[in-house]
Amino acid sequence: MAPESGYIHDDAFDEGDLQVSELHRIHYAQHGKRGGKPVVFLHGGPGGGGCSKSNAVFFDPAVYHVVLLDQRGAGKSEPTSETRENNTKLLIEDIETLRKHVGVQKWHMVFGGSWGSTLSLAYAEAHPEVCGSLVLRGVFFGTKQELDYALAGHVTAIVWPEEYETFTSYVAEAREKGKTTLQAYHELIHSDDHDRALEAAKRWNQWELSVSHLQQPASMLEVLEDPRWVMSHAKLETHYFVNECFFEKDQLLRDVGKIKHIPTSIVQGRYDLVCPPRAAWELHKALPKSKLYWSATAGHSAKEPGTLKKLIEVCDEYAALEV
Repeated sequence: MAPESGYIHDDAFDEGDLQVSELHRIHYAQHGKRGGKPVVFLHGGPGGGGCSKSNAVFFDPAVYHVVLLDQRGAGKSEPTSETRENNTKLLIEDIETLRKHVGVQKWHMVFGGSWGSTLSLAYAEAHPEVCGSLVLRGVFFGTKQELDYALAGHVTAIVWPEEYETFTSYVAEAREKGKTTLQAYHELIHSDDHDRALEAAKRWNQWELSVSHLQQPASMLEVLEDPRWVMSHAKLETHYFVNECFFEKDQLLRDVGKIKHIPTSIVQGRYDLVCPPRAAWELHKALPKSKLYWSATAGHSAKEPGTLKKLIEVCDEYAALEV
């Protein structure tokens, strides 16, 4: 039985860096049971700070072989914050390269939350034959409508008006000239002026952190003191978002027929103001055999108690699956 805060893992039994192109080297770590049921954990963002062994809390170390991957430009991967040769198709290729490198024939589970859910879906649709099951949290299709939900204030400004005003007032001049909030932040964060870019990145991340929890924890903004995390998260996120995550229109829902046979569970915070709950509902309807669990008193974060508890329960349940 997992403790309330999740499973505790030892340090990685293997850790390294994998050269995936002349430019990019991705970091990975393996935890849990050698030869166990393999699960790949896909972190959020894009560029969401990479992984640590705390991300393995969902998986019983007596059962699962857990592979953690820092996506291009994120976490310990190098070069940090790099947007060149960084798009969804290449991230999918990296997962396949890593799968073969660590000797996994087929993933027992692909697990992803937020942007990680997006990448999990895209990867499964590209390689359904190596995905035994999907566990998704905070579903995000990468569409303009979803980005507007969080960034254009259609909902978030109503619930968090003071945070939204702080977020948008920082780029008020650019907005008055007709730029969207996303376009304005993208321009600042990708500026050659390092100090200016870092300050804009902090503002961007402060907004997202503020609206990610139903109840904001006191430690929520501590990560803003880490300039590497601040820049990789903001720079890669805006890079992907201005390019609509490098998807064709409605691509993930369009191609969902390719994964209808894969056991899928979705855990969604009812009050998620980053990834709209409607996306989880649309995915569930498109995958009739999927299971959708509403976390009734949660926002976006995987650390909120109801969401964390349900994700652990689902992973325990999937441990018995034969895939």
